[in-house]
Amino acid sequence: MAKGSLIVVGSGIAALRHATQEACYHISHADKVFFLVVDPLTKAWILKLNSAAESLSVHLVPGKDRQESFSEMVGRIVAAVREGHRVCAVFYGHPGIFVQPSHMAISRVRTEGYEAAMLPGVSTEDCLVADLGVDLSQSGYQCYEASNFLVCGTRPDETAALILWQIGVIGQVKCGVGREDGLQILTKKLLSSYPADHPVAIYEAATLPVCDTTVRRTALKDLPSCPVSPVSTLFIPPARESPLDAEMLARLQIDIR
Repeated sequence: MAKGSLIVVGSGIAALRHATQEACYHISHADKVFFLVVDPLTKAWILKLNSAAESLSVHLVPGKDRQESFSEMVGRIVAAVREGHRVCAVFYGHPGIFVQPSHMAISRVRTEGYEAAMLPGVSTEDCLVADLGVDLSQSGYQCYEASNFLVCGTRPDETAALILWQIGVIGQVKCGVGREDGLQILTKKLLSSYPADHPVAIYEAATLPVCDTTVRRTALKDLPSCPVSPVSTLFIPPARESPLDAEMLARLQIDIR
């Protein structure tokens, strides 16, 4: 196995409060640290742990093709591994959820014979469960990136909760650019499966100690008029109960009376 290595960690959603002990250790002990985070407090914390850390945000230029930006980030990370360094890449939230560069870098590093691993982090989904007080194990749940949900023609299961990520940048191809009519398009599709007055929640997790979690509750039909941001997540509770399989209940000897 070649000398260089890569460990990918997450900073969590809430600045400083969500970083794991594992993440802190690897940031502080790495030869090279690259990071992509969303707030100056987390940036300052990373630099305090490792003063030589370098930001990857320079590659996220408004209007620039996202895949080009991701490729440049991966190139910097992999180049440092090839040089024989112990590299730590830090990404906002969970490093494996909606973070293409992390998966791309790990795949390339492993292909070239170097060690690479990812550590778990606190994601928006974790925060949503806690803040909305929902138990997703009861009805089950499905989650999709909003644009993928639309272009793949996915039909939701109305008996399970539905989580749609990034509803504020639907149709985004370039950094920071989404369709102005994205919410209208999404709402029209959802209305083919859910009642117009079905309750939904637009969720944004708190990222800073001085910020509050944002939850906007509305009827589905009114979704297009609600303010959203690039980090807005849509939560839709089940619209009906799932029918029970009487034969399976008997087979498993489950009595629901």
